[in-house]
Amino acid sequence: MRPSLHGWTLLGASLLSLPVSAQESKDAPTKEIVIEEDTIYQAGMQLLLDGQESVGKSEEPWEWPYEGVYRERGKIPLGYRVGGTSICAWSLLEMPAHLHSEESAAALERAVRFVLAGLDQPKMQPGFSGGYDVRDWGVIYALNFLLRLEAQGMVPEVHAEAVKARIPMLVQSLQETAIPKTGGWSYSRSGGGGQVAPASPFMTTPAVLALWQAQAQGYEVDAATLEGALKSLLASRVVPGVSSYTSAGGLKKIPGTIGRSPGVETVLHLAGLNEIGDLRTAVDHFLLHWEELEKRRAQTGTHEGDYGIAPYYFYYAHYYAALAIEHLPEAERPRLRERYQERLFASMEKDAILFNDRVFPRSAHFGTAMAMLSLRQPQMPTPAGPDIEKAQ
Repeated sequence: MRPSLHGWTLLGASLLSLPVSAQESKDAPTKEIVIEEDTIYQAGMQLLLDGQESVGKSEEPWEWPYEGVYRERGKIPLGYRVGGTSICAWSLLEMPAHLHSEESAAALERAVRFVLAGLDQPKMQPGFSGGYDVRDWGVIYALNFLLRLEAQGMVPEVHAEAVKARIPMLVQSLQETAIPKTGGWSYSRSGGGGQVAPASPFMTTPAVLALWQAQAQGYEVDAATLEGALKSLLASRVVPGVSSYTSAGGLKKIPGTIGRSPGVETVLHLAGLNEIGDLRTAVDHFLLHWEELEKRRAQTGTHEGDYGIAPYYFYYAHYYAALAIEHLPEAERPRLRERYQERLFASMEKDAILFNDRVFPRSAHFGTAMAMLSLRQPQMPTPAGPDIEKAQ
């Protein structure tokens, strides 16, 4: 049974304050519920362990598919299944060591097995089909997950050889599918694969971070691919601290940009291509205009509303906002973390302690995983930046 937030809990060493709105308690004054941080992690881990499943032919529960509105022949695309599983497994991996168990270790092993099997399928090979293809989303987060497993020495022994072989293959896959001339990556290309098209900051940001991490762990990464990706991120900026929907513009009103801008500015900061004030601007806009993001959470459709905000940006935005905060001056971080947590917990389903950005119950796995990863940011290692020596 997942922990409940009814009433007050015992105070521990690491505490989080959750606002209780007047709407939830119309006849009582607004108050705060103070809970232990571990309670969030325990509930989130249990949600994932209970929800691991198979939407394919396997009877074994080994995946956490991300579920959005997009389907391929009526089914969840394999890219969403591989990517969603990689993110959920990554969140389990990053939880405090004292919360790990034999059950979570077994779930991680099954997830690794699924990701490796999924990446072997034809629909996850390098390429781009038609005008819309989400396979690279799965490739990006699979690469990130396998790298984190390796960095932590947590690769299950039975998969050690396969993981070591797969990482350079994923790097090569991203290099092959980078958009010509424009640089970067996108799930939507009107001319199909191999054609010049606008890049998506939404995909390019995590791709660059994953490729830098691969480079830091000793894998060869093409410098021109990274240079092109950074060029596309710079092209997406409307003004410093604000990024449009693509490198060619679109959906550039500030409330609609707060989901992608913190991640873009974090990458540019690591690359030495912006000022600290640009990163601060992106974080400030996220905190100031968060209500516009909240309006689109768990709503139907994609880029609708006053600012064209898609629900899938919601917990993506929270993760990269938390990441951006950790790159601001140390003295600024405590207050920003507090303000960030106020936003995050305002979106939490408090009875179940879960986070869901979509209308689908299954997508609570992705949302909760991203929320837990964002809370762990202060304890997680700083992402690798560019290898300056190799770039020169």
